[in-house]
Amino acid sequence: MSLRSGRRLSAALRSVGTTVAEWDADARLLSRIKQERPDAVVVALHGGEGENGAVQAVLDLLGVPYVGTGPYACRRAWDKPTAKAELARAGLTTPDWVALPHATFRELGAQAVLDALVAKLGLPLMLKPDQGGSALGAHVVRDAAELPSAMVGALSYGDAVLVEQFVEGTEVAITVIDGPDGPEALPAVQIEPADGVYDYTARYTAGLTSYHAPAEVSPEVAAAAGELAIAAHRLLGLRDVSRTDAIIDRSGTPHFLEVNVSPGLTETSLLPMAVEAAGRSLGEVFATLVERAISRSR
Repeated sequence: MSLRSGRRLSAALRSVGTTVAEWDADARLLSRIKQERPDAVVVALHGGEGENGAVQAVLDLLGVPYVGTGPYACRRAWDKPTAKAELARAGLTTPDWVALPHATFRELGAQAVLDALVAKLGLPLMLKPDQGGSALGAHVVRDAAELPSAMVGALSYGDAVLVEQFVEGTEVAITVIDGPDGPEALPAVQIEPADGVYDYTARYTAGLTSYHAPAEVSPEVAAAAGELAIAAHRLLGLRDVSRTDAIIDRSGTPHFLEVNVSPGLTETSLLPMAVEAAGRSLGEVFATLVERAISRSR
């Protein structure tokens, strides 16, 4: 997916007159940066080093400007329990949750811990790795008997699991772009997976999910979702671009789920849908962000 995002973004930038070179994040990257010294870098990596701040930290070491969030804020956003805790502390709405490392289940007894989770949070539950993207390892549990296998599935993608109350409602993704007057929320994209859960299969299998951009919600609810995403962007110290995933419950209240500092840019990704719904072009948006990154370095 990172390669597809890179190709799509390169084409979009070239369409507005920007000179672009596509480089892989491999053992040759640092020497190429030192030799060719780009004016700015756009990180189009998803997962791992592209979102946990590692690549951004290396770019800072080299003194190369780049589009996107700095390494420390990337790390806060990448760790889902940390992001949720910071936003909950600020009064934002997010489903109640518990985050536990694998060792807790081994040392205290898996079944006893699972029973305590159900007693505290109830059912249904959403289980997912505490870090990572693309909904890998995510499971909705509606019956307590499904918990052990869901826990194993989540822990196969990380060392800890985030267990949160599952909120029934409308799932939306809200892209935030930094503008001259501060962060701006683009129209929310509504996500409708065929089986009700936007997991890895629903995201990347054609025909299993339908999208509405802008989301089919009232103006008041759309505004509330945008305010939630902007608040997350600001509170977590994000920069240039981010995408907040949220659930709008039946009362119209948006609940923060997680935030992505390197959103997908492919033909089926949510950020380009939001950009189009706003009447803008992907190339123009990112060309402006590139210019802003260059200006920061000056």
